[in-house]
Amino acid sequence: MSADIEQGLPSAEAERLLRQFGTNEVADKSESWPHALAAKLWAPLPWMLEATILLEVFLGHGLQAVIISVLLIFNAILGLTQEARAKAAVKALRRTLAVMASVRRDGRWMRLGASQLVPGDLVKLALGAVVPADIKIAAGNVLADQSMLTGESLPVERKPGDLAYAGAMIRQGEATGIVVATGARTYFGKTASLVQDAHGVSSEQRAVLAVVRDLAVVNGAVVLAMLAYAHAIGRSFAETVPLLLTALLASIPVALPSTFTLAAALSARRLVRGAVLPTRLAAINEAATMSLLCSDKTGTLTQNALSIETIIGFDGMAENAVLAAAAAASSEGGDPVDQVIINAARLRGVAVPEATGFTPFDPACKYAQARLADGSLLRKGALGALLQVPLSAEQEVARQHLAEAGCRVLAVTRTVGAATVLLGLLGLADPPREDAASLITALQELGVRVVMVTGDAPETARVIAKSVGITGDICDSATLETLAAPGDYGVFAGVFPEQKFRLVKLFQHGGHVVGMCGDGTNDAPALRQAQMGIAVSTATDVAKAAAGLVLTSPGLAGILDAIREGRAAFQRIRTYTLSMVVRKIAFVLYLALGLVMTGHAVLTPLLMVLLLIVNDFLTMAITTDRALPSSHPRRWRIGRIITEGGVYGLATLGYAALMLLAGRVIWHLPLPQIRSLSFLTLMLAIQASVYVIREERWFWSSTPSLWLSVATLAMVGFSLLVAGMGILMAPLGWKILGTIMISAAVFTLLLDLLKHLAVRVERRGFSHAG
Repeated sequence: MSADIEQGLPSAEAERLLRQFGTNEVADKSESWPHALAAKLWAPLPWMLEATILLEVFLGHGLQAVIISVLLIFNAILGLTQEARAKAAVKALRRTLAVMASVRRDGRWMRLGASQLVPGDLVKLALGAVVPADIKIAAGNVLADQSMLTGESLPVERKPGDLAYAGAMIRQGEATGIVVATGARTYFGKTASLVQDAHGVSSEQRAVLAVVRDLAVVNGAVVLAMLAYAHAIGRSFAETVPLLLTALLASIPVALPSTFTLAAALSARRLVRGAVLPTRLAAINEAATMSLLCSDKTGTLTQNALSIETIIGFDGMAENAVLAAAAAASSEGGDPVDQVIINAARLRGVAVPEATGFTPFDPACKYAQARLADGSLLRKGALGALLQVPLSAEQEVARQHLAEAGCRVLAVTRTVGAATVLLGLLGLADPPREDAASLITALQELGVRVVMVTGDAPETARVIAKSVGITGDICDSATLETLAAPGDYGVFAGVFPEQKFRLVKLFQHGGHVVGMCGDGTNDAPALRQAQMGIAVSTATDVAKAAAGLVLTSPGLAGILDAIREGRAAFQRIRTYTLSMVVRKIAFVLYLALGLVMTGHAVLTPLLMVLLLIVNDFLTMAITTDRALPSSHPRRWRIGRIITEGGVYGLATLGYAALMLLAGRVIWHLPLPQIRSLSFLTLMLAIQASVYVIREERWFWSSTPSLWLSVATLAMVGFSLLVAGMGILMAPLGWKILGTIMISAAVFTLLLDLLKHLAVRVERRGFSHAG
């Protein structure tokens, strides 16, 4: 270093640079709750509800306006939780950066908050220190633990000219260096920016928007036709507005967002009782559709704990003797490798020779040594640093064997005078978790492809992948940079955080619903971008804040629980969505048919609101229903849902039309009672469709949940009571009520039969296509 650099920056220059580059911290792109809530209320679905509220107020229907307003605000508040997670992740990163640093200013060393560092500062890195910024080493050598940044299992050497990344931990040695990047410009800060910028749009959200869009198009056309018809038959403006309002209410899926959220919340409660903590409710639904899992290696598939896998002695040297010599050249409380060797010696009961002198591991010479009482030296370290002569054939075979096994190779030597003898080799490895292989097998049986994404070397990654059952070619960092599609690679090794983030997006663009499992800060952007981000129990706060699911106990079994629960929740939500499509199609078309048959609106806005509330209680109770998880990833097929819902909706319309015809031709009911008849018929028809749709077999093949059963009994009892007693509507005779109940039971059986015929036709079509 030059004399000027050794003096550090003058205070005045540091202040100027601080104004130029800003503080050494990650900017917080936060917004107020009112602003975030307003953004939630400014979207297509809220617009439809808000227009309905204004119409209700204009017509003086205060109660209906209040009910819809409460649902609108409730949906918006629940939706804010997902956006809050990126903010929490960035705050965790900022807390990590809030460290103290030893800085040279005005020719003297001082302690400053890391936020005050600027490019050009001379900083001292000592044992146990957190690297406060990206620093280029100027003098000295250190071992830096970057496992939480790059995924490397072992500390890496940093010598003059090398970069030490912000957030790394100094495990050994001492060095000084020049700050080259601060804040968001650091390797660490770029990770924070990626976390903020990552916004994975869930398939559930896309499904909601697609269903609303398709229904709006179809029902909008029907409503316009109704208005044109009403005008053609001479209906006044006063008569047309209630008809428009009723049709609008029938078209809007008011409870759709709330039901999605409720289903996820109930699933979250079940998962929390196990070993999974959801941090974003949407992640539960994405677990059902996940088709590919990107798993980090260190601390995820492996234990993130070094162990001695193999000990090889030469020239008759026993394993314990090699281990004893290595332990003599190790120190208690030293670097992780020393501690592993000492622990192994204790476990085996090995007698360790007493050293009269000890020199700890030096990154410059790459070995540690102990001097014994007889004057001999025991050394352990890099093979090339300890031996200057070629290996024998036996020794070379042993070295290759350890390297191919993915082990870090340590040599143990004895030096007497000028003669050095290779006593043996130690193979150190970060072993796989005991449950990793069985987990991957179970995931594959569930139709989920697993790939490894790690910052570790390709050789190590290959060994771990093979041991846990991950197949496929290996893609290195350089290849990934130019990769347009992930293809059939099974292992992505040597990758950086930006590349993990990009890889997740590549898989998403390829049509996969991606899960990302990791534990370190380096995984945070990819965890946030993935539809299903999973942080293991030992993960950093940054990773946990960015993930959608956090495993709260050791092991990875919680992933399977999340997938199974997610697929069961998917089945419930699909039942709700399908029944909602049936309801919207049947209601709007029934209003149009009723207008043609009677010349009037067959439902008032009040009855439509009551009908919607009654049926929403039932369909929201579906979120508690018993459901079996699928054996394969689920996917939202909106076209199929709309088609299937259309078939059931037309069948429901046919049943309701027959009852309307009976009311006019057989019972000769006046318009007020026709409206009561319409309310009760549609309510029972939707109840029937829910029980048919919820079960792919005959509807009686499985019993519904207690809450679903109670909701049905309560809603049917309430509807019969208000229709029979004439509360909020014209009364119907009990004979008519009984007839409607019997007809609804017959309709349920016929609709179930129609379902089985449709399934049979669909399967036959697939068979012919095959």
